[in-house]
Amino acid sequence: MSFNCRFAPSPTGPLHIGGVRTALFNWLLAKKNKGKYFLRIEDTDKERSKDEFKKQIISSLAWLGIEHDGEEYIQSKNISKHINVAQELLKKGFAYKCYCSEKEINEQKEKCKKQGIPYVYNRKWRDAKDLTIPESIKPVIRFKSKISGNTIIKDLVQGERNISNSTIEDFVILRKDETPTYQLSATVDDHEMKISHVIRGDDHMINSFKQKQIYEAMKWEVPNFAHIPLIHSEQGKKLSKRDNASTLEDYIKIGIISDALRNYLLRLGWSYKDKEIFTKQESIDLFDLNGVGKSPSKLDMNRIYSINETYIKSIDQKELFNFFKEYVSKYKKTIDQSKESVLFKSIGFLKNKAKTLEDIWNNAQYIINDKIEISSDDKKLIDGLSKKIIKDFIDEYEKLSLLSRETLEPVIKSLIDKHQTNFKGVGQPLRILLVGSKFGPGLYDIILSLDKTKVLKRLKEIL
Repeated sequence: MSFNCRFAPSPTGPLHIGGVRTALFNWLLAKKNKGKYFLRIEDTDKERSKDEFKKQIISSLAWLGIEHDGEEYIQSKNISKHINVAQELLKKGFAYKCYCSEKEINEQKEKCKKQGIPYVYNRKWRDAKDLTIPESIKPVIRFKSKISGNTIIKDLVQGERNISNSTIEDFVILRKDETPTYQLSATVDDHEMKISHVIRGDDHMINSFKQKQIYEAMKWEVPNFAHIPLIHSEQGKKLSKRDNASTLEDYIKIGIISDALRNYLLRLGWSYKDKEIFTKQESIDLFDLNGVGKSPSKLDMNRIYSINETYIKSIDQKELFNFFKEYVSKYKKTIDQSKESVLFKSIGFLKNKAKTLEDIWNNAQYIINDKIEISSDDKKLIDGLSKKIIKDFIDEYEKLSLLSRETLEPVIKSLIDKHQTNFKGVGQPLRILLVGSKFGPGLYDIILSLDKTKVLKRLKEIL
């Protein structure tokens, strides 16, 4: 059997971060084993499925570097195959028509609720010799689950799982309107796609037991199953789409770099010795399911920021600038092309202390905007002494024909001596007037990144 993995999201909302990690693990395992990684869009929920979410899922995974092989597999295009398999199961005696009304089902559920036990369909129509088929009710088709014995799954992450077959109900595979359910569609598609390894969240464990029975009934080869633990929020609860930072878009819009997020997700529930940072190729070479833990992983935003900061500091300046430009074009206003060369030259210091691309954007505002805004609190710091220092700096600065750190340092030192202050006493008022805040890049970097006329214009405005 060829080595094939798949990721099968439903296009009913933005891509969830747990789904992204599932896609990553599937992709890594396929690439490690020289196999194929497929993307299957499970769009059979017509009311909730939207084309915009399908496009967003595809583009988000591509942004992260998770490229699927071949065309996307669209589940809704294969419904006729799913229905044919349901009919075949019916014909072979592995399924049956159930004519229970919604009222009957609801009564059964209510009875179980009162008894404090989980609802399990009572198999009324499993052996329907003495029952009269009602004319007014369209049947569903239920799979005839095994009643006795046990089913075992040798899970590649969780280890051997063994459950009593009596706990698996006769689940619906074809609804009254003849549309297939998830259990049937996913099984048929995995078989059609020749999927050798089904890797998904451990909330799918019971589905695997149900689907394994369909495989066996159809005499199909059963794939390997691996159920990875879920991701929990920082509060220790199951991460839901309602949480902040639950979707991939949440990370992209705050300026997390794709390589950094991929590295974080790789280490979220998987480890290799004590190594923390992995290149894309190292991720492929070193990944295996033996390194995946059995317990849920907790999302840690501080760790994400820390890894992102490491990437911002260490990657090539040109690569960082490309990441920055892509981020700005998507979430910020268009930058004047004339400012791009200045920003590129300045990215080396604009990234200092930046944990995200948004931090770099904020640090660069004094370059991007011709007019800066100074807060009322910072304006109060420009006192009489500050104005004298600024005036003296202007006088000395205008005399400089060559601008460099070497020519600026003596000017700043002379002002410190003349006004009997320190570097902050000189640097703070200059920084406030040049960038609009007492916080920002280093003083020499600011002065050298701006055009001389711009420096003078901003300083003279206060005088």
